[in-house]
Amino acid sequence: MKSLRLLPLSVALGAAFAASAHAQSLLDLYESARAYDATWQSAKAQYDANLFRAEQARAGVLPSANLGAGVSRSNFENSVTGAPLTERTFTNQSATVSASQPLYRPANFATYEQGKRQVELAQAQLTAASQDLIIRVSQAYFDVLAAQDTLTFVRAQKAAVAEQLASAKRNFEVGTSTITDTREAQARYDLVIAQEIAAENDLRVKKLALDSLVGKPEVQPQPLAIPAEVPAPQPPDVNVWVQQGEERSPSIKQAKTAVEIAQLETEKAKAGHKPTVDLTASYSVSRNPNGSTTIGPANRSNIGTVGVSFNLPLFAGFAIQNRIRETLSLEEKAQADLEATRRAVAQATRTAFFGVVSGQGQVKALEAAEASSQSALDANRLGYQVGVRINIDVLNSQSQLYQTKRDLAQARYNVLLGHLKLRQANGSLMPEDLAQLNAMLLKR
Repeated sequence: MKSLRLLPLSVALGAAFAASAHAQSLLDLYESARAYDATWQSAKAQYDANLFRAEQARAGVLPSANLGAGVSRSNFENSVTGAPLTERTFTNQSATVSASQPLYRPANFATYEQGKRQVELAQAQLTAASQDLIIRVSQAYFDVLAAQDTLTFVRAQKAAVAEQLASAKRNFEVGTSTITDTREAQARYDLVIAQEIAAENDLRVKKLALDSLVGKPEVQPQPLAIPAEVPAPQPPDVNVWVQQGEERSPSIKQAKTAVEIAQLETEKAKAGHKPTVDLTASYSVSRNPNGSTTIGPANRSNIGTVGVSFNLPLFAGFAIQNRIRETLSLEEKAQADLEATRRAVAQATRTAFFGVVSGQGQVKALEAAEASSQSALDANRLGYQVGVRINIDVLNSQSQLYQTKRDLAQARYNVLLGHLKLRQANGSLMPEDLAQLNAMLLKR
């Protein structure tokens, strides 16, 4: 008989372990999203393109070589009075190899330095895209968990209201309560049914959003371990977070790099007044198998040259002066954009920090409210049984309890997500941060 009683428990435990085995962690889903999400793939392709574009800037400081070849045929006619017409046809075959190495080209070297900055800019852009993907996956992940909790609490409330409705009907039948209690319970039950339908649809939509983000069907996120301890921001000083943002924020790095690129653009503009010096070399072969107009028999000539080419701009219609003024103005704009970015990052970091601190306090308050609401519900149920409370008091207490439970679950998710958004705000968010959340998301 004991084995029969233990069978349902073993089946329930087996189902629980099976569900846990099929649940995906937040870090696993992030890795899936990296391989599937179109927005991330677009950012990665743009990163690769930026690297190749930056490499193109090296061409201006590296040697260049060219090969040219040609064949021409000429017809020569010589007419002299009193003499017969002389006509000859000549063929010329030529080939030239030329090479050039910049020795002093300030604009080319500035472009080469800009290419290096473009690599840094591309890296910062990819980091920002990675952090954005982490937040999008985490947001969708916690949205599903919150929707699941909401549906669970609504169904629990429905069961409690159904029990209260059945009790009201029994009391009315025996004459210990009025029809009002039954109608109030029925109205509350109908309302909960509507809430259940809405919660089911919301969960369906949230799951579809997560599935489409990670490219997997029927994703089952790991639930949050209860009781859950939501951590406080570490370090606890908001100024430290702001200072870290100055060093780590991809937005600030992009703005700083943009300033350096603008400064190099000014150097390129100023180079318009400077001379250029190139080392040049060439080797030419010319062959005339039928001779030429000056040389009768077949001939061949080989010419090799090595030299230095010097060029000094004298006047360009004031184009260079105006280009310098333009780049200086753009440099000032880049500096202003950098300052605006610093202020925006500092503001976003402070907002996210105090949001986490406030959320942590809200969780503690809701935990206390949950305990108080449970005590109030128990007291109202007891009072209803002894006749000192009416049915609407019990229904209101039930609604308050389950609403508090929903708010508490949502507040916990908001704090956990707030930690990630805080790290995104100051630029320190990394995939490793998801591993810390996985430990909290495992059921105990």
